[in-house]
Amino acid sequence: MTLQTLTVLLCFGGAVVTGFLAISFWRNPEAGMAAATHRPEKLPLVMIDRYIAFTFLAVAAALYGDPLVITVLFVAFAFMGLADGVIYARAGHPHIKHTAAGLASLCVAGVALLTESLNGAA
Repeated sequence: MTLQTLTVLLCFGGAVVTGFLAISFWRNPEAGMAAATHRPEKLPLVMIDRYIAFTFLAVAAALYGDPLVITVLFVAFAFMGLADGVIYARAGHPHIKHTAAGLASLCVAGVALLTESLNGAA
């Protein structure tokens, strides 16, 4: 097995674990919290970690400079922002910041995808 293959397999392994947690939260939020060992009172601190990680990912993608990587990353960001916006809107809470962040991320993804599609189209 090559290091490339191992790297890809480990990446898929991480996706499986993360996907399992997502399904756990979706089916039963309390069970998801228990499976992830999250504590509700610590979620504001956890969000700090998340936003630092999102910032790191965006900066890393920008420095790497591959439009396809940027597209995929910002599609994920758009999903998070829009999904959060829907959750808050359905609950009757303000949602515009989440919805706007999702739409802005979708714009970044669209420009990056356009860039990717035009590369080599000379």
